[in-house]
Amino acid sequence: MTGPEFETTLASDRPPHGLTAPLLALWWDRKGDWDAAHRCVADDESPAAAWVHAYLHRREGDASNAAYWYARADKPIDRGPLAEEAAAIRDQLLRPAPQGEQA
Repeated sequence: MTGPEFETTLASDRPPHGLTAPLLALWWDRKGDWDAAHRCVADDESPAAAWVHAYLHRREGDASNAAYWYARADKPIDRGPLAEEAAAIRDQLLRPAPQGEQA
């Protein structure tokens, strides 16, 4: 799936099958449901989920909580536009990982 293909799925009431928890969180965030998005990554220990978790708390306006999650994701704190960060995360998570690596 590409970024533009991901965006077209937002016209549906339900997310597409096969999304990882972090991508599912981004999907719900784009649909305007922060709580559903947060639930998707709340118990996921992966770096990808931590990155989305950081973005969600930044979106919420909770800078200190976001900073904690950026550190857990081993990512710098993003200070750019939220939409650009969400797109960058989406595109990174949709990119196939090289063999032997995970996002």
